[in-house]
Amino acid sequence: MTIHKPMPAGQVGRSLPRLEARAKVTGRADYVHNMRVPGMLMAKVVRSTVAHGRIVSIDTSAARQLEGVFAVYTGEDIRKIIPEPYYGPAFHDQPVLALGKVRHVGEPVAVALARDAHVAEQAAQLVEVVYEELPAVFGEVEAMDSKAIVHDVLKPAGTFPDLKHLHGKKNTNIALDFHLKRGDVESAFASAAHVFEHEFHTQQVMHTPLEPMVSLAEPTRDGLTIHTASQSPSFVRIEIARLLGWPENKVQVKVPHLGGGFGAKLYIKLEALVAALALLTRRPVKWSLTMEEQFYTISKHATTFRIKSAVDGAGKVTGRSCTVYWNGGAYADIGPRVTQKSGFTAPGPYDIENVAIDSYSLYTNRPPAGALRGFGIPQLVWAYESHTDLIARELNIDPVEFRRNNILREGRPQATGTAMKDAAIDLVLEKVAERMNWSAPFDRGSGTIRRGRGVGIGFKASISPTTSVAFVNIYADGSCALYMSTVDMGQGSDTAMAQIVAEVLQVQAENVRVIHPDTDVTPYDMATLGSRSTFHMGNAVKLAAEDAKQKLEAMARSVGAPEGSNLETREIFKKKYGMQAGNVMGVGSYIPTYKSPDSVTGMSDNITPFWMIGGTGVEIEVDTETGHVKLTKLINAADMGRPLNPHIVETQLSGAAIMQLGFTMFENMEFDAGQVTNASFADYKIPGIHDIPPDIENHIVLAEQGGGPFGAKGVGESATFGVSPAIANAIHDAVGVRLTDLPLTAESVLRGIRLKAGNPIGD
Repeated sequence: MTIHKPMPAGQVGRSLPRLEARAKVTGRADYVHNMRVPGMLMAKVVRSTVAHGRIVSIDTSAARQLEGVFAVYTGEDIRKIIPEPYYGPAFHDQPVLALGKVRHVGEPVAVALARDAHVAEQAAQLVEVVYEELPAVFGEVEAMDSKAIVHDVLKPAGTFPDLKHLHGKKNTNIALDFHLKRGDVESAFASAAHVFEHEFHTQQVMHTPLEPMVSLAEPTRDGLTIHTASQSPSFVRIEIARLLGWPENKVQVKVPHLGGGFGAKLYIKLEALVAALALLTRRPVKWSLTMEEQFYTISKHATTFRIKSAVDGAGKVTGRSCTVYWNGGAYADIGPRVTQKSGFTAPGPYDIENVAIDSYSLYTNRPPAGALRGFGIPQLVWAYESHTDLIARELNIDPVEFRRNNILREGRPQATGTAMKDAAIDLVLEKVAERMNWSAPFDRGSGTIRRGRGVGIGFKASISPTTSVAFVNIYADGSCALYMSTVDMGQGSDTAMAQIVAEVLQVQAENVRVIHPDTDVTPYDMATLGSRSTFHMGNAVKLAAEDAKQKLEAMARSVGAPEGSNLETREIFKKKYGMQAGNVMGVGSYIPTYKSPDSVTGMSDNITPFWMIGGTGVEIEVDTETGHVKLTKLINAADMGRPLNPHIVETQLSGAAIMQLGFTMFENMEFDAGQVTNASFADYKIPGIHDIPPDIENHIVLAEQGGGPFGAKGVGESATFGVSPAIANAIHDAVGVRLTDLPLTAESVLRGIRLKAGNPIGD
């Protein structure tokens, strides 16, 4: 591992303010929610009121007769435009509008259109749907052998190379099962000095981007233009073209600024329906979700994680068995990829010779689950880092020291067999311990206020294999623009990529214009997800800038400029064309190498191009009379290679940790027979200013990523990894109560305290 010194003064390494900051704070930034086009219709959908049922009838007559209503459509109408109206990145399992039956409460069944959104909403309420209810399944473990089958037949999409192994099945709720076996786990358990076994659960939560999902489709003379708040414009174009049976060049997808995404706005969400409606009506159609509707559209996987470890007499973990059940809801979305890509990290960042992993993606009759910041990793770290602390405490070993003794170090193989390369796990752990002053005496409080501290560390593989392409255009006056389909949703990617271009071309980053995604103009990018953009698109952008620079240098030579001369760019073009004219276009394309897991063992010696590392330390106070937990200190440390923009990195770390704080302490989608009962900010609480700890530190562990653009890699998720177990470990440290289910509410803490004292609270 190369530990680097801070970069010399240049464009990369500057804490440059985000390029779009002024436009946003002055209200000039463009968002799809603000778009209005002539003749535009507003869509409002009718949603299922049952979790699982056959559609007996849909009566739209009253809705159609309402004054101002343009049209009311059902799934059968969609078939006129899209004969097979099913979409999805892993399985083609989700209908544009329900056909035949519904699979979760809130599923779109019909849609009303009007110029006035209020009229459309009133019309939607007049549609009457009769259902024949079917048995439903809600729990991920229950779904393994439930007689309630969500999908009769599974239809793999075959879109992405790493998911082409999926195959259609019948009479099962298992969308994907991933298995990994390394060494001899059973022998490790048989010879162990100690065996520890625990079960942990996480709840279903929602991304809650403050800009709800929105899409607008316009029919054009020879195709369709879709304006959408999407993290994956290239995928949207491909999937809409597939659904319509069109070539890609008839579908244009444009993405302006996003008001947050966090994985909610990936793949197809609203785009298929607005596309079909625009073609049915030959009018522009806009569909904007309310905050409540987002809860029915996509969420984060609830999980059950059973973990068992063998430990020898010296405190070394010699074997680990992991069984993870992922509640994917009614439609797979990208859940199978989460199940595999995150599943193979389930043993944690520890050097364990004998490992067995069984990871299952399950269909249930809950709202669909997909990607959410961390891509399944926070659910796993919650379990294995809680489990790690329990082992250390049982063996009377300091929790940090136990981790030091078992941590995966540079060059050692991870469970898949892929070597840990440029992964500063040990340095992140040491930075957290240092800033926590771990070895010093700790004030444990007194009276009803008890204090505790805890740590958690996790890691994540990158999504692979994926492709990114970029163009860099140098104009005849010497200015330049970057064309890419990476979506800046607040993470600062426009700024970071401009800094890469500027570093290569030796210009100011502020002067690089970044062209927002427009599939008629900007080249392909798989998607903005999983912290892949800095590494993948960053490499493509660097290659494009280098290509442009080389072409400009070749042009200079062709007009007789001496080698090493400082001839201005505009003068080179004037000498070439006799006037200010022409362009130099640089092209960069990047796809890393990858080896699929073995179908029998789950092993691969090249499972990821890079590893993301994040660690958290916390100090807390627990009120033993109320169970209230107050976070007083939050330490974040991460390895993101060489930071392209240190200030943006720091805000990414604190933002990710605070988001995970909400998932840890109070966010929880509550259900009654499949109905979300708290689908609004009145009842579903996200972190507010009073929940933020007074002392937050963000630390960049300086380590260079081989193969990364200027040594960089992604960081947007790293600070989510350790938050939940660190807080649970601190609660245990403070009051001796171990909680195994998220969220860690005051009620659950108080129940644990009272149970430990022999005075349990009644239900």
